[in-house]
Amino acid sequence: MALNCLVDSRDARFVLFEMLEVEKLAAKDQRFADFDRATYEEFLSLAERMAVEKIYPAAAEGDRLGCTFDAASKNVLIPPCYRPALEAYHESGFIGMYDEPGIGGMGLPYEVAMGCSEFFLAASIPILMYPGLSHGAMNLIKIFGNAELKNTYIDKMLSGKWGGTMCLTEADAGSDVGALKSRAVRNSDGSFSITGQNIFISSGDNDYYENIVHLKLARIEGDPAGTKGLSIFVVPKYLPTPDGGVGEFNDVTCAGIEHKMGIKGSSTCTLSFGDNGKCKGFLLGEERHGMRIMFHMMNEERIGVGLMGLAISSSAYMHAVTYARNRIQGIHVTQLLNPEAKAVSISNHPDVKRMLLWMKSYVEGMRALSYYLAHNQTLEVILTGEEKKEAVALGEILRPILKAGNTDSSVLVASEAVQVYGGYGYCSDYPVERLMRDSKITAIYEGTNGIQAMDLAMRKILMNREQYNYSILRKRINKTITEARGIVDDQYIAPVEKGLESLDRVIEMMKKQMGEGKFLHLFMNAVPLEKAMFMIILAWMHLWAMTIAIPEMKKIIGNRSAQDREILLQENREAAFYSGRVLSGQFFIGTEFPQYSGKIDSLLAGETASIKASDPIFTGAL
Repeated sequence: MALNCLVDSRDARFVLFEMLEVEKLAAKDQRFADFDRATYEEFLSLAERMAVEKIYPAAAEGDRLGCTFDAASKNVLIPPCYRPALEAYHESGFIGMYDEPGIGGMGLPYEVAMGCSEFFLAASIPILMYPGLSHGAMNLIKIFGNAELKNTYIDKMLSGKWGGTMCLTEADAGSDVGALKSRAVRNSDGSFSITGQNIFISSGDNDYYENIVHLKLARIEGDPAGTKGLSIFVVPKYLPTPDGGVGEFNDVTCAGIEHKMGIKGSSTCTLSFGDNGKCKGFLLGEERHGMRIMFHMMNEERIGVGLMGLAISSSAYMHAVTYARNRIQGIHVTQLLNPEAKAVSISNHPDVKRMLLWMKSYVEGMRALSYYLAHNQTLEVILTGEEKKEAVALGEILRPILKAGNTDSSVLVASEAVQVYGGYGYCSDYPVERLMRDSKITAIYEGTNGIQAMDLAMRKILMNREQYNYSILRKRINKTITEARGIVDDQYIAPVEKGLESLDRVIEMMKKQMGEGKFLHLFMNAVPLEKAMFMIILAWMHLWAMTIAIPEMKKIIGNRSAQDREILLQENREAAFYSGRVLSGQFFIGTEFPQYSGKIDSLLAGETASIKASDPIFTGAL
């Protein structure tokens, strides 16, 4: 397999070094002083090699084998082929990419870690879910744990010896976390006795890690109902011994695993806590702060899931390009009347070109958005004052757009990749069938995309004081519009400028509806709003990229004739890259973005059929 069949590594570097200029972080904060572009390049290259050579080879077999539940021992067995991949990942230290060196991390900026992670996730999402959940759990212990919890768990989890999970979902509660029934009763030694059951727990049990550390929400006996009464507990599968080893079983049992549409190599478990009254949990942070603490992990995981959407899309697109270039079928449409014409690769056919360019435009827009959000996460930490406030605001408003937009798009991009392959794409002999199955879960877990949309509309915009988050987003888009003038043709600037003005009208309408108490209207339009905002964000990313790519393209190509230009594109990779980046932006803004106007018109139309619909409408025919 060629190195470039998972991620366009040149485009990853374009976003990191030409759009975000991450090497300049060294001058802004001492913690990045030892990093330069060459160092970042080394990390990216190593991640790419590991993804291709260690992780990707296990993807297809792991999907075929899936996880196995041993009913006798009540343990979960992961696909054996995952072990070498996980060992290579942990031994390299990539689990701690953006953790501080003081605890064994690499200390990379979050956006560079995002770039490395895209390679890994494009190779196999199910494999990376094991260390991904472990890192998220470890990070909460690092932030909120007392000295004893930190000393007991951080090193073991960061080294890859112990795994971790987040346990929120219960069968009767689902997305309504406040309705969970898990209980915690105080013990005389300061621990708590935990009882309850969770479903859909990723990495909930497996035979890879020596121990699994569950972060579980539960209500301390006597605490109030709802999310305000929840606390969070560290609940290991095996109690640690004083010397840091694995001690006695802690009454955490796997009751079974789910048989899923995709991510088959990821163990999705039902867990029972305290069936025999012997499950101990240890309070993390303060009592009744459980949801506040868990949201730190959820926000991190939601960015991670958004990256999964990008990675699936990238892998699907890259495989489709490779297939289309090598699949010889049919003659070129300009040679239909030539009986001597030879068959060409399907990448020469206009509709296949359109499909590939459509996929490319989404993947590149999603990549720019993903890395940009990660960049703002870095700036939140290193900046102060108003600059820090703006970085936080951008992170808040972009997070739900990233999670929902990237993951909804991943389903569509993977589907288009299957279409490029034709009937072969529908067969499990080819990777795009697996990628399409894997894609759907990303729109569901870590908060369904409907929940992301409601969070965006209500918390991040309408309930945000004076819509500060939205005002900063507008400020950044307008900055790009200004910088694009004189570089990018106005036909690609004007749609973004007008699109922002029309979005203003929608926000004003929703503010008015909120003042009138029309909450059903707001929640009805939350998803359409998110989908519209995702489109204008991608248009913004493409306009920004074109502002950089067009001058670089002109430097290389100059005033060559069309024929000479085509020859140069065949011989010069940089010329081909920048030309492709410009075409991608032109395609998205010129061909795909016009659909945005219809989305805006739909929002402004005020149709209330969704509000008027009730159960009899759906069940009357049954």
